[in-house]
Amino acid sequence: MKSTLLSHIDSPTDLRKLDLSQLPQLAKELREFIIDIVSVKEGHLGASLGVVELTIALHYVFDTPNDLLVWDVGHQAYGHKILTERRKKFNTNRQLGGISGFPRRSESVYDTFGVGHSSTSISAALGMAIASQLKGENKHHIAVIGDASIVSGMAFEGLNHAGVTDANLLIILNDNAIGIDPSVGALKNYLTAVKEGKNPKQNNIIKSLNIDYSGPIDGHDIDGLIKELERLKKVKGPKFLHIVTTKGKGLQQAEDDQVKYHAPGKFDAATGEIHKKSEENLPPKFQDVFGLTLVELAKDNPKIIGITPAMPSGSSMKFMMEAFPKRAIDVGIAEQHAVTLSAGMATQGMVVFCNIYSTFLQRAYDQVIHDVALQNLPVIFCLDRAGLVGEDGATHHGVFDLAYLRCIPNMLIYAPKDEAELQNILYTASLGLKNPIAIRYPRGRGKNVDWKFPADFQKIEIGKSKKLKKGKNVAILSTGTIADNVTQALNGIEDEGHFAHYHFGFVKPLDEKKLHKICDKFSTIITVEDGVTTGGFGSAVLEFAAKNDYVNEIFLCGVPDYFIEHGTVDELQQFCNIDVDGLRSLFSGLLEEEEQDED
Repeated sequence: MKSTLLSHIDSPTDLRKLDLSQLPQLAKELREFIIDIVSVKEGHLGASLGVVELTIALHYVFDTPNDLLVWDVGHQAYGHKILTERRKKFNTNRQLGGISGFPRRSESVYDTFGVGHSSTSISAALGMAIASQLKGENKHHIAVIGDASIVSGMAFEGLNHAGVTDANLLIILNDNAIGIDPSVGALKNYLTAVKEGKNPKQNNIIKSLNIDYSGPIDGHDIDGLIKELERLKKVKGPKFLHIVTTKGKGLQQAEDDQVKYHAPGKFDAATGEIHKKSEENLPPKFQDVFGLTLVELAKDNPKIIGITPAMPSGSSMKFMMEAFPKRAIDVGIAEQHAVTLSAGMATQGMVVFCNIYSTFLQRAYDQVIHDVALQNLPVIFCLDRAGLVGEDGATHHGVFDLAYLRCIPNMLIYAPKDEAELQNILYTASLGLKNPIAIRYPRGRGKNVDWKFPADFQKIEIGKSKKLKKGKNVAILSTGTIADNVTQALNGIEDEGHFAHYHFGFVKPLDEKKLHKICDKFSTIITVEDGVTTGGFGSAVLEFAAKNDYVNEIFLCGVPDYFIEHGTVDELQQFCNIDVDGLRSLFSGLLEEEEQDED
């Protein structure tokens, strides 16, 4: 791509040297730059294309980084990164050792707040604004939030507080009627009415909260944006600017299919066509196993309900929504509401499958404890994207769930080792449980090419483990799909029956009867999990051993006690030494030690 303006811009200082008339050309070049790199390197495309003009206008009008700019979620921050000293290394975006796909404080002074989960921007920017007041600083504080994110409870909490302050805060609503999936709910309908001019001015939610409101204005009119931002710089107190944008702006396919082009994978930068990947003879995605199984179960059980907070496509709840639209509910970005809504339904005898990404359930932790577990309501939590998820990095890895759920009374926790076990635990839960259960499974595909659907369902006995391989000296205990790494690692070792391998699908309750036998028979035990070892499955085994006065040598393999960055799942498993080669090296080393001891 030939660039005449963007190639000379390394920082917002360079940007502000341009004439206003040059900015539309810069916007064109910035879009092309994003498209060229994301088409090859992958990433979040549509959101960043939709805010190109806004990004330029913000850095042109405000004195960043002295003025503090907070992006909500961060999917839309690629243009921001490129204009703030990271253009030359943007091709490393989301790759191991490269820049993060989200704003990150340690990466740049222009990234004023680390983000990844939604709806934090208003609270963070308000906190900055109040701090600036207390320090006597004259700064502007800007929060950019989408219409899908602003429905979240935390965003409303921030608005509620902002309205009773005189903080120098500007909230910009980027209204494109879509998050990852289309926005839902009454507020979405309200904003649509505002955009269409059907809502009377006196019935304005934002003004009612004592926040100065302006808009809606065209978010792709760079001249109009700059004029309005310059005006708002002079307005005291909290302000709210409503702009209307098109997600995927500038790439026709991304505008036409905004869900698919949120993060489309590799595509042709010139045509926009996504490079097709053959799905012949491939095992199914775990999310599809969940979605299709749920539909199959719902056919025979009218009490089954599906709930998801804004992830119908990502979780494959879309299949249930298509088959039984009244029994599948997308509540929007509202994880706390999703959990307590599920609890309310469970009190009335409904069989509720609440599907939330593992990392997002963290946002509803009190509701899991207080509204579900304390009342022992049998809500079925289906935790998609458990374990290391790859390029989205530290904010999205589902590595904490075993640790944060294991300590909750009444909670059952199950991690299937493959697609068949996922189907069977969903079936088992649908028959009725006396406790809530969390079922965790990873992003990506399983291993069984001959996956059978509809399934020949088999009920799983609660709290029972499985022996996968006989052995006489060392016991390897794994939970979840990481069992496949263990199996592959063992297949590459001539151990003559040295290693036994057990699959503990239930992390809670543990199969203590089997653990007693294991601890009595094997002097060395290795636990393997794709979650944090601090408080996770391995910790549970250590606790059992300590409580029962066992003195076995126990090694814990899993995610170490620090935040894991972005990279492919294979790269990150290798970093944590839970990939096939890392485990094989560990097992081989133990085998050599034992042989030397025998000599």
